[in-house]
Amino acid sequence: MATIKDVAKLAGVSVATVSRVINKNGYVNIDTEQKVRKSMELLNYKPNTVARALTSKKTFTLALIVPDITNPFFPELAKAVEDTALRFGYSIILTSLALNKGKNYLEMLSNRYIDGIICTTNEIPESDIDYFQRLGIPIVTLDRAVDSKAIASIRVNNYQGGTMAVEHLLSIGCKKIAHISGPFHVNTSLERYRGYVDTLEKSHMFHPSLVIEGDFTIKSGIENTYTLLQRSSEIDGIFTSNDLMAVGALKALVRLGKKVPDDIAIIGFDGITLGTSVEPEISTIAQPIYQIGSLSVETLIDLINNKQAAVNMNQHLEVNIVQRASTTKK
Repeated sequence: MATIKDVAKLAGVSVATVSRVINKNGYVNIDTEQKVRKSMELLNYKPNTVARALTSKKTFTLALIVPDITNPFFPELAKAVEDTALRFGYSIILTSLALNKGKNYLEMLSNRYIDGIICTTNEIPESDIDYFQRLGIPIVTLDRAVDSKAIASIRVNNYQGGTMAVEHLLSIGCKKIAHISGPFHVNTSLERYRGYVDTLEKSHMFHPSLVIEGDFTIKSGIENTYTLLQRSSEIDGIFTSNDLMAVGALKALVRLGKKVPDDIAIIGFDGITLGTSVEPEISTIAQPIYQIGSLSVETLIDLINNKQAAVNMNQHLEVNIVQRASTTKK
């Protein structure tokens, strides 16, 4: 079994340098870090987590809290989080609030002696975030507005995404565009909805009756599409606040004998791979999912290592439109 001395010898550096790379503690230039990591890979060197914990008083474990692991967005995000965490020598505990009701997750995470938390849900109250901060556990939130400026957050431009989705539907000739939003108590849903409303109001094409609140599930997309078409038979475009509801909208339209996109065009939000598994493939406003997960880990590890000065506490990432067959009219 390879040792840290073997890694240092192969990389042509000191043991202290290898230790700094492993623990992300102290400056190491990029070229040297790459040499060390390449040597670790070649030797299949795995740092001794117990020894590291005793030396640094860290467990090298991060918690990822998601609202619902059955939503394909979160497994895609979790992969990026795990990949990046492993690169820095950390492991991940995944907690789904759908499986851990009430305060169970608070007790579980408190007892696991984790080093930091990545929170991807609006379902956790501010008081619980304060609770972890009082325990000295750093937190990074994803796509969530928080009152405390001391909490690091990574967000995408949801408002811009809503605007882009509606502008795309208008550009292909849609005249009556409906919206299936996410829950309005969720900040991301509200921002996407506002982008939808503001864009249509500019052209005096906003109809409040064509907005219906969903819950980010396929079932919600199906049921709400039926309801919208009962309200108006003139709908020729639907913007859903996530891709799962777009899949549901597509299923409902197919059952109703509607042609997509010739009769009604559909665009979703998120950019999950599921959107390419249906026919027609669904256009989407894509979030940089892997970048979000990777950046969240890098930011959290900086906080763990007390590098607050190097951390941009509020980081915003851009979205982009991916046009597929559900909005490509013949």
